[in-house]
Amino acid sequence: MEARQAKIERKTSETEIVVEVNLDGRGAYEIDSGVGFLDHMLSHLAKHGAIDLTVNAKGDLEVDAHHTVEDVGICLGNALGNALGDKKGIARYGNSSVPMEDALANVAVDLSGRAFCSYHAEYRTEKIGDFDVECIEEFLRSFSHAGRLNLHVNVPYGTNSHHIAEAIFKAFGQAMRQAVRIVSTEIPSTKGTL
Repeated sequence: MEARQAKIERKTSETEIVVEVNLDGRGAYEIDSGVGFLDHMLSHLAKHGAIDLTVNAKGDLEVDAHHTVEDVGICLGNALGNALGDKKGIARYGNSSVPMEDALANVAVDLSGRAFCSYHAEYRTEKIGDFDVECIEEFLRSFSHAGRLNLHVNVPYGTNSHHIAEAIFKAFGQAMRQAVRIVSTEIPSTKGTL
């Protein structure tokens, strides 16, 4: 089997990012986005997804974290798409329900080749430390659009904002782990392509 790896480099007037993924990894990660909370969440995505992940980003953090978070999402989505190739043999679908103390996150993915993000989570705070919670949705939306996948995130309850976010990223990792695994030799679609 060919290595399912990809490297993406993106440079704009707002950010400079290098991302590497290995879909058949062990969950190893080296992440430095300049945004501590994002690094923490991406470590969960890598570890629980068994995806080796390297992220190095420099952004206009003097403005805020928005551009960096969004562009890291874009780069990760592009890297996922490149690493998947023609998607022959993948399971395609994945879902996970992860509790994190008071919070429960349900995440489902379909590596369909069509971008859609449905996000339903409410936080009691606007920030986690100095991180704007609205950036979580921005990251997931950017990832799903660049990676051309359906991503559905539902958090039916939770009181601690950090726990809600952590449950989401752990569930997302678990769902991705299921979806990218090789289960056959065929493309999982009646159309014959994804």
